[in-house]
Amino acid sequence: MSTRQDQAENQSVLDVRNLTVALPSGGDRANAVAHIDFRVPRGKVVCLIGESGSGKSVIASAVMGLLPKGLHVSSGSITLLGEDIVGAGTARLRQLRGPTVAMVFQEPMTALNPVMTCGEQVDEMLREHKRMSPSNRRAAILEIFEKVRLPDPERVYRSYPHQLSGGQRQRIVIAMALILKPALLICDEPTTALDVTTQAEILKLILELQTENGTSVLFITHDFGVVADIADDVVVLQLGALIEAGPRDKILQAPEAPYTRMLIDAIPDLAQSSRGVVANGPPLLEAKRISKTYSIGRWPARPRLVAAVKDVSIAIRSGETVGIVGESGSGKSTLARCVAQLIEATSGEVMADGQSVASRRGKALSGFRRKVQVVFQDPYRSLNPRQTVGASIIEGPLNFGVPYADAWAHAESLMHLVRLSPDALHRYPSDFSGGQRQRIAIARALACEPKVIIADEAVSALDVSVQAQILALLDEIQSRLAIGILFITHDLRVASRICDHVVVMRQGEIVEEGSVSNVFFAPRHAYTQSLLAAAPGRDYPFARTAVR
Repeated sequence: MSTRQDQAENQSVLDVRNLTVALPSGGDRANAVAHIDFRVPRGKVVCLIGESGSGKSVIASAVMGLLPKGLHVSSGSITLLGEDIVGAGTARLRQLRGPTVAMVFQEPMTALNPVMTCGEQVDEMLREHKRMSPSNRRAAILEIFEKVRLPDPERVYRSYPHQLSGGQRQRIVIAMALILKPALLICDEPTTALDVTTQAEILKLILELQTENGTSVLFITHDFGVVADIADDVVVLQLGALIEAGPRDKILQAPEAPYTRMLIDAIPDLAQSSRGVVANGPPLLEAKRISKTYSIGRWPARPRLVAAVKDVSIAIRSGETVGIVGESGSGKSTLARCVAQLIEATSGEVMADGQSVASRRGKALSGFRRKVQVVFQDPYRSLNPRQTVGASIIEGPLNFGVPYADAWAHAESLMHLVRLSPDALHRYPSDFSGGQRQRIAIARALACEPKVIIADEAVSALDVSVQAQILALLDEIQSRLAIGILFITHDLRVASRICDHVVVMRQGEIVEEGSVSNVFFAPRHAYTQSLLAAAPGRDYPFARTAVR
């Protein structure tokens, strides 16, 4: 190989040197990130990994020239294809975004415009940067839709974001980012909220398109399984500081920094056996042959019936955690909402303490609402930003007739239980991290002294270390209070860590169920086997899977 070829392969598409991004004065920290050095070589994948607040997304925003108001680069350089873009004007940055550097965001529904069709949104990118006829632009969009494996590109072109699944919306965002074949693609947690099979497809797609276009990738994630699958190099960040960096295998298998080792140790291990809880006694909550069918379409078109849940039965007993796993669209959350009586089932029966609640309405459901509480995936959206934490926690008990003084005293005790200071009751949700907000959401659910908690993807968006803390907290609370938990997740390692009984759903039906050891280590159904095979990082020691 010639010297010129060596230089071309080793050239950095992105070179970050001594980067410091200052925060507004008066906060706990002076800088969001300080003295950061790393490079992204041509055609390589570099992963930025670290907990929330480590500065990963700040670095990505700085590279894109999209730092939030109040943050600014106080020192250092960001060199993109040989050009230092720190201090570049708005017009120059707009020229670079798209053809030179593009970004795939975590939440495609937020990144996409809800009032424009998907085709129009990608077309907007081409109109801004290319001189092409409308017919050529349309042909190019349909071609990239095919490349990202969207079904029926013509239909997707005409569709609005809300008419597509989460995985399909993420493919639209990837298509938009790659249609101009940028030299650098920045992916900011693009697979965090996706199920394992969709996640595997998206990661494979990014790597294929990267190879085809010669694109370099800066991939931001807190999932070490994803890092194990795609990274060439890894950069570990903590509270805005670079802790260590190096080749993937060195960082994952022989980390030097205690912080990196702590993150790896916090990853749930699929090799763990069931907790060994044997649930006896009558069910606290039972769903019998629940079905839920939706009617899709408007007059004058004939409505199309979609069966989201088909004849499903589950039971949760005292001290037992029942997990529901499956892909997006498998019916997990629909079943949970039917069980919680947040939506009405088309058929079937829900029993609480042996009494049917399926036909209850309004105030007749009050007692059931107190016994069954829900912890949602995103605590920032489920908590009222205008209410203090204390007001949110005591709202439920007050509605059930608990005196204010008693409700507040209970809230203070719950703060200790979820490892927060009682002073937190006087603050607002925006004052807390994601993990702290989830602890607050758990405290709010416990304030009503429920017998069953339904946790719907309650830890999927959290860092591995915070996730481990929340799982340990739920375990401890269950041991103390003997509550039943219905735990919905797409993360098989999390399910193996916390569940006693696992239900696998596909297209609204239960395809397999049983203990953790039976379902995850002796799976009978091909679908369960495919879920296990798709788990990210399965070839690394922290992810020993049953199916290869």
